[in-house]
This record gives sequence, structure tokens and C-alpha cells, in this order.
Amino acid sequence: MNTISKIAAGLLLSTCLVTVAQADTIRFWTTEEQPERLAKQQELAADFKAKTGHDVEVIPVSEKELGTRATAAFAANDLPDVIYHTLQFVLPWAEAGILDIETNDEIVEDLGVGTFAPGAIEMAQSEGLTAAVPVDGWTQMIVYRKDMFDEAGLKAPDSYANITAALEKLHNPPEVYGFVAPTKVDENFMSQVLEHVFLANGVTPVGNDGFAPLDEKATGEVLEFYKALAKASPPGDLFWKQARELYFAGKTPMIIWSPFILDELAGLRDSAPPTINDDPTSGELASKTDVVTSFAGPSNPEGSAWADVRYFGVTADANTDVAADFVRFSMDDGYMKTLSIAPEGKFPVRRGTADEASKFVDGWSKLPVGVDRKAPLSDLYPAETVTRIVGGLESGNRWGVKEGQLSLASKIINSQIINRIVRQYIDDEIDTATAVARLNQELATVN
Repeated sequence: MNTISKIAAGLLLSTCLVTVAQADTIRFWTTEEQPERLAKQQELAADFKAKTGHDVEVIPVSEKELGTRATAAFAANDLPDVIYHTLQFVLPWAEAGILDIETNDEIVEDLGVGTFAPGAIEMAQSEGLTAAVPVDGWTQMIVYRKDMFDEAGLKAPDSYANITAALEKLHNPPEVYGFVAPTKVDENFMSQVLEHVFLANGVTPVGNDGFAPLDEKATGEVLEFYKALAKASPPGDLFWKQARELYFAGKTPMIIWSPFILDELAGLRDSAPPTINDDPTSGELASKTDVVTSFAGPSNPEGSAWADVRYFGVTADANTDVAADFVRFSMDDGYMKTLSIAPEGKFPVRRGTADEASKFVDGWSKLPVGVDRKAPLSDLYPAETVTRIVGGLESGNRWGVKEGQLSLASKIINSQIINRIVRQYIDDEIDTATAVARLNQELATVN
């Protein structure tokens, strides 16, 4: 081998060694642990490796164990590099030092804070920084029969007033019930719907310093509205099951439900078929359905949506540069793969890019949804409906987030005090003033 060849070979070997030395492996914890969803995330990791040379070890962690495992790993200086986690951990982990909030904020800035849904950004604010990177989310929806509303000359159910007007016109039991309001006290579904109804009227049980007494006037409006919903519902202890069954059978024009109903409405899931006609695979019900994600009460005309948002958090123990690159990739070139894990419940919190404002919303609407049959949402629902489906994240909210009291709010919800007293009220056991007084008295004891 001549001298030039030796030099060239040496340079090639050096380059290879440098490349190998720079190829790192990072650990990624995810709560999306179902086999099909894990496979999608492993595909995402493979795509990232093909682009950067870096490996990502995808590690499934049960959502119920995530908090304790993260705390233990932090104490042992053994956190993973990136964690996919729920909203409830963002601020507590930021305060505890588990999250590298400066890096996460820098990622959001690099991607363009204006390309994200404002609600998802606002809920992650800590010391003026975005403490974790919003990935996906979903908003609770009022699902309604647009054909019945149009025929009756009714406005969309986007306010207490419009919903009440629809109850008065469409409630005709036993053929049609105006609503199916959850009334089963020990079901989380009732807690979730009630929080949405309270938020719509601007009512929250927490303030910056902890429990905040409920405003009597605004809370009275909430209680009266929910009683109207309950009185227009079938008798009994109702939860998500009856709501879906009655809507699918054409026996109610309105329910509150999660977006996971969207594929079922279109006859794509055999375990939950529409029964509005004799064809369980029919898309008829979907074609007659529209949605509202944010609605308003009289004391809060701007209204609110109930949102569940998930985040990527680069941690304090991370290989920072590689971890940040993985998050950027997952939120940009790999974002459609990220959302494809479960598109019916993963709305794009990043709408698009600076150059293509709706790039990711448009792409997401074409991802196939369903279980036994699949079709994109854009084939099942009009473009304006798809826009509304993701629009709730603009005003998405939850008790305790803005006040830094999410932990207390969660304890209040889990206590089921609100469910129990609201049920007493709608059963006419107590009046409005007594209900508000009891709520304030009992909620003040939660800590």
C-alpha cells in the first residue's frame, strides 16, 4: 500500500472511530405500553437512529407506577433521558428538579412556540419557562346530532343557554332523552364531566394558596345547569356506558364523551357498534354528528375546554444534546409517527411549522383510526368538524394548573365530595344555598 493509500485508510478509520464514539444510546420511558403502540415507538426510534446514528431504548412504564419510579430514579441519579408523561407531573417534577426545564423550554422555542396550542403551553409554565414539551392531547367533547339541531332550528350546544334551549325542544322521553348526564357518584366519569361543566362557568375550588371557597352565584349557576341536564336524562345511576349506548341508538341528541368515541360512531369497532340502524358498520351516525369542545356558562362567556395533554420531558440526568434532538425529531420529522400511535386520542398540539401552519393537523386528519376497520378522520367527518375536534386545545384547561395546585385539585376530585353533593342536589334532597355551603365546608378539609 502506498503512502497516500495508507493516509487515506487512516483517515477513513479515524472517521469511523469518531462516528462510533459519537453514537450514543439514550433511554426513553413511555406510558404507551400496549404492544401495538410500543411497536410504533420503536419504529420512531429506528427512524431517529437512521437519521442521527443514535440509539433510543424504548422502555414501557405503567402509568400508575410512573411517579414512584421517577422519584426513585431521581434519588439514585439514574433518571432516563426522556419521559413521556401526563400533565399532572409537569409542575411537580419541574419544582423537584426532575425535569431540565431550561432544555425543554429551548426545544419549544426552537420548534416555534407559536406553532403549539396555547392551552398546552400555558399549562406547562414554570418560572416563565415551558417546563416540558407538549406532545399530544385530547379534549372532552359535547357530541351532538347536528341533523336534529338543524331541524329544530337550534344553535350548536356551545353554551349553558344553547344546551338548555335544546333540552326544552328535544327532550321527549322515553323515545328521546334530552341528555345523558353522569350521576353515578363513584365513577370517575362523573368527576370528569363535572369538572368540565364547572370550568365552562369559570368555577374552580383552588386558588394560588390552596383551597378557594366556591363563588355562590357562579356555583349556583353550575348546579342549576347540571340539574337541568340530569332531569332530562334517564333515571338511575348513569355513567359512560349508558351515554354511549343511548346516543348510538338515536335515543339522545347530546352526550359528553371523549374523542375515543369518534371511530366507534363510524362503525369501525365491532365491540361498540352504532345501533341507529341495522348495519353495525354504518357511518350514518357519524355523518349526522358534530362536536363542541369548548362551551361557556353565564359567568364565563369565553368558555373553556377540559383537556388532557401529554408531554415529553428531558430530565436532569439526560444526555442533553441527544435527548433534545430526539424530542425535536419526534415533534417534527417524526411527528406523524408519534401521533399515529393512537390518532383518535392523540390530537396534534403542534399545529404545523412556521412555513406550513396547518401541516400537522392536516396530516393527522389523514391518519387511519379504528380497530376492526380503519379510515382517516377526514373521510368520516367534515373539515370544519376536524378543526373543532383539535380546537379545544386552544382553551384547554384543568383545575389547579394555572394556580400551581394540580395536586390539591386531584385530591379534591378523587375525594368524590363534589359528585356526592351534586347528586344530593339533583335528587332534590338539598337546595342551592345548602349545596354550595356543604361543598365549601367539606372541600376545605381536603389536603
